[in-house]
Amino acid sequence: MASRRQIFVGGVPIGGGAPVAVQTMTKTETANLEATMEQILRVADAGADLVRVAVPRDEDAVALRTIVARSPIPVIADIHFNHTLALKAIDAGAHCIRLNPGNIGGREKVAEVAARATQAGVPMRIGVNSGSLPKHLHALERQDPVEALVTAAVEFVEMMESLDFENFKVSIKSTNVPNTIAANRLLSERIPYPIHLGITEAGTKWSGSLKSAVGLGTLLADGVGDTVRISLSTFHAEEEVKVAWEILKALHIRERGPVLIACPTCGRLQFDMDSVVAEIEARLEAYTEPIEVAVLGCAVNGIGEASHADFGITGAKNEGLIFAHGKPLRKVPQDELVDALFSEIDRSLDRGAVEVDDTEAAVGAEWLAKIEEENAGELTPERIAQMEAEKAREEGNDVTAEPFLKPVKRGPRPALDEQASPTAGRRFTRA
Repeated sequence: MASRRQIFVGGVPIGGGAPVAVQTMTKTETANLEATMEQILRVADAGADLVRVAVPRDEDAVALRTIVARSPIPVIADIHFNHTLALKAIDAGAHCIRLNPGNIGGREKVAEVAARATQAGVPMRIGVNSGSLPKHLHALERQDPVEALVTAAVEFVEMMESLDFENFKVSIKSTNVPNTIAANRLLSERIPYPIHLGITEAGTKWSGSLKSAVGLGTLLADGVGDTVRISLSTFHAEEEVKVAWEILKALHIRERGPVLIACPTCGRLQFDMDSVVAEIEARLEAYTEPIEVAVLGCAVNGIGEASHADFGITGAKNEGLIFAHGKPLRKVPQDELVDALFSEIDRSLDRGAVEVDDTEAAVGAEWLAKIEEENAGELTPERIAQMEAEKAREEGNDVTAEPFLKPVKRGPRPALDEQASPTAGRRFTRA
């Protein structure tokens, strides 16, 4: 269930029905102001709502004051073992303090931090990881690791409440995905406070993204979780932000930037779709509008498979078709497909609507009909979509194109080689 309480980290609302916030953590030495600020600016540009920085030394706490002043998004100070650093981080203006009450030195030191945070109006994130459970719960952990995690979190919540401090969110993390899911589901039933989600030490960009998508995606689909952080073994913190946004977008929880639809390719494919998809994905990174773009490889996955997409292409040998909202725009040579697609996207965004040249659209429709005829033995999604459209028109229903805004810039053009994407055994070659 969604948390009933709401806190504010800087100006960002957390819990109580607020949008799920995206968080990451800098990988730099915090006292290195130039490197830390550069990374914060990158993650903010990628869509991070919050950023956490490690504060293990006094010089990091000193640097925090400048970082908070310069950061475009709220800054969370990550504190372990030394409660005086938490006090210094609050004095430096940190928007939130991450604290594990179990390793900070006892109730009295936690109380001191809570009092200073109350005075400054600064919230805290409290919680525990599977690798840092209190000693008295180690036996329970061996019997029931999920209950041990939840028990530790609830004990910390009760400690904070006994200190008259309720301005906090809670996090329980594990490297074990099923345990993380079960523990957070159980915790959400026992406490009213906002919950921060993550799979701790998830792994590399590849394996860590998958584990996080499964664990966090399951919880978010259940309505559990108010902030998320993807923990990846990479020095590029913005990659964590990108993965978080893809999870939120996939669940239709939040929107930011384009959504790319692409068929998985098969033996029907007659053009170098891998390179086309890679180029389109890279160029779409420059767009902030929530447009949906489809890349389809053959007539079987023709326009009907992605008639809901704002823009798209469907290809065949030597040529392809650009379409918008399920309707053909124009046929173009294969090597011009991507540039022509983005030309249509940019022109439509500039003018606020898709512009259709009836002559070119007719040529495109004729080409598509020819391809359909060549696949006449198959009931393609294109043919199904056509039947559904005819039925909608008979019932007096029609769907008009949505207006768009102007993009910011274009992205780079990547190149795939045979090692990255081999063409051996397929119906085309790569020049």
